[in-house]
Amino acid sequence: MRSSVLPLHWIGGIDDGYLEMLDQRKLPDREVWLVMSTAEDVAKGIENMVVRGAPAIGIAAAYGVAIATRNAVEGGATSILETVTPKLERFTETRPTAVNLTWALDRMQEALENHGSESPSKMVECAFEEAEAIFEEDREHNLAMAREGADLFDNDSKVLTHCNTGGLATGGFGTALGVIRAIDDQGDLEHVWIDETRPYLQGSRLTAWECIQDNLPATLITDNMAAHFMSRGEVDAVVVGADRVAANGDVANKIGTYNLAVLARAHDIPFYVAAPVSTIDLDTLSGDDIPIEERSEEEVTHVGDTSIAPDEVSAAHPAFDVTPAEYVTAIVTERGVVEPPYKEGLAWIAEEYQ
Repeated sequence: MRSSVLPLHWIGGIDDGYLEMLDQRKLPDREVWLVMSTAEDVAKGIENMVVRGAPAIGIAAAYGVAIATRNAVEGGATSILETVTPKLERFTETRPTAVNLTWALDRMQEALENHGSESPSKMVECAFEEAEAIFEEDREHNLAMAREGADLFDNDSKVLTHCNTGGLATGGFGTALGVIRAIDDQGDLEHVWIDETRPYLQGSRLTAWECIQDNLPATLITDNMAAHFMSRGEVDAVVVGADRVAANGDVANKIGTYNLAVLARAHDIPFYVAAPVSTIDLDTLSGDDIPIEERSEEEVTHVGDTSIAPDEVSAAHPAFDVTPAEYVTAIVTERGVVEPPYKEGLAWIAEEYQ
């Protein structure tokens, strides 16, 4: 399978290296890489959408914790864990909806606790090894997920997707867009419909850009065109990603996903969710319990620096919505495809993962 763009990478060694993030706010106009040398740099990068996508922000936060560990040692901290703990809490606050973030932070904390009795230099080494493992495992899981998802599709498939779920949102290759890449690799992809994904335009800015990089046959549409193309038989399936999957199969994803699920049901079109097992949150019983991030009104009233609304108007900006499990045809993971009833299947696959 083809490789894809990456949202970040580590430059140099453990002692003197730094994290580089591709500033996704600048795409597709410019490819700008930002240097992140402190935990706060990484936290702000996540918070300000330099890096986004549930798996990618988990990876970024893992490196942020590793950097915090190194900086604590360099600063002569008497207790590494006590010094790093506030950084863990800071990362937790950056993007509350994506469970991959807390999953990665929990994993980093456990790694530090397991090596808490070792030398400071060994703790730093272990922190970076864990962050690198989270990064590499995500790409491996994406490739496995892509193979599982591609098996659901036949010849000449026309697929609609929402937001950005490719290499930019993950450790490489992608979740939903990874499935689409795999469909193309096996010769079964006829066309991709890309929702622009208002208000942040991750579809038009990022997914369209990735499709161009890989020469995928794709067309960009506005979010309110989906029903039109479905009604004309131009969409065979919808494939989206997820920021959190509740224990009952309810799915939180980028705002506008729920609309697509309802439209897909009305047109008898399968609605697939591609998400790594780390996105499954068995402690969240249903979508009602998923926190929904509220972002800036300005992201709705402006496109970039350009105002598109009266200055006096207020705007709402929930960054995510929740699609009830009843609208989800199947959930594709790296460990297999889960079909209804979701409670049993998700519990089994998540427990196997742990």
